[in-house]
Amino acid sequence: MTTATPHGTDGRRSTDEQRHSLLRTARDVADDFAADAIARDQAGKPPADETARLREAGLPAALTPPGPDRGTDWRTGCAVIREIAAADSSVGDLLARHYVHTWSGRFYANHHHATALEEESVGEQWLWTGAVSAPVSHEDTDGPGLTLRRRTPGYVLSGRRFVDTAATAADQIVVDAVYAATGDVLVVRIPPSAQGVTVESAHDRLGQRVAGAGEVVLDRVAITPEQVLGRRPHDEESTAPFTALAEPALRLALCHVALGIAEGALTEARDLSRGGRAHRLPGEDPDLFLTYGELASAAQTATAVVNRATDVMARALDTGPHLDAEGAAGVAALVATAETVTSKAALRITARVLELADAPGLDRFWRNARVLTAHRPAAHRLRSIGEHYLNGSHPAVAAFR
Repeated sequence: MTTATPHGTDGRRSTDEQRHSLLRTARDVADDFAADAIARDQAGKPPADETARLREAGLPAALTPPGPDRGTDWRTGCAVIREIAAADSSVGDLLARHYVHTWSGRFYANHHHATALEEESVGEQWLWTGAVSAPVSHEDTDGPGLTLRRRTPGYVLSGRRFVDTAATAADQIVVDAVYAATGDVLVVRIPPSAQGVTVESAHDRLGQRVAGAGEVVLDRVAITPEQVLGRRPHDEESTAPFTALAEPALRLALCHVALGIAEGALTEARDLSRGGRAHRLPGEDPDLFLTYGELASAAQTATAVVNRATDVMARALDTGPHLDAEGAAGVAALVATAETVTSKAALRITARVLELADAPGLDRFWRNARVLTAHRPAAHRLRSIGEHYLNGSHPAVAAFR
């Protein structure tokens, strides 16, 4: 007697195998980065060797939106980012921004354009970075700071834009710019090798030293029609709910980087304590047990909140253009909560481990956490979260920044 295979079982098994294989690859790459993380942090060089290792492992191609025989679902992509970030948060940051920017076609372009772009990205193993301004409120008059002017058959782009990762190593940089003739804001991709593009690397950063941050200077760079992904609305009120996910998706991916920092710091301090290289030996010290218990609990609490936001974001991304405004606002509220909890936990854990263990390089975790979270004060987000919880209102996604 034979037993029939339930419909879809083979597909699920194949997907699970691919997920496990990708996570094994991420762990192998993380082990490589962990071996010399301190030396590379001290050197602070652009991430040429690091991006070569990522390409060798196939991670830039793997971390693209899911499609037939390509890409990675949101949950798995975030798990890979966190695995790498625990070993080297600079590289985790780089990979997080790469993954989110590979979604740019889906956020801004039509389906055909997005599909073609993703297929080319996988085939060429492109590494992505960028900096796209979020839509602003009507009261905010600041624009993207980059200008497009018409030049048949496309445009020329001029201006300056700071990017946080892979400024010299990326294959595609995604930015938004104002089309001078109409005032429309267009999202475009630029190969850094294009004529007129120069990069001024950011040196001597406090943390995230190997992420490859820098200012991209654009001097009449030719932009073809194929490089234009689409129009980015001027303000939050006119932004489609699915497009509005672009910024919270990036912030959530960076929450996984922050979690990786916290977990990496806690693991390294624990191993030092076990090995006797600590301010206090573990022995039977109840105060030491208490401290590790508090820090481990903080990390696990942040993990639970981030995982919930990750699940909700994954469902919203699967919904695609059919996502409504209420759904987008709910996602944004959860991401804001995850960001608030994770930032606090990462800063607390990375500062406290310095009191627990004495070893060169342990300070890099605090420096990296500080740089990653410094530009996002929590007070405004907490007010929006409180309004959402108390009044049941659904403010625009931008309210949760």
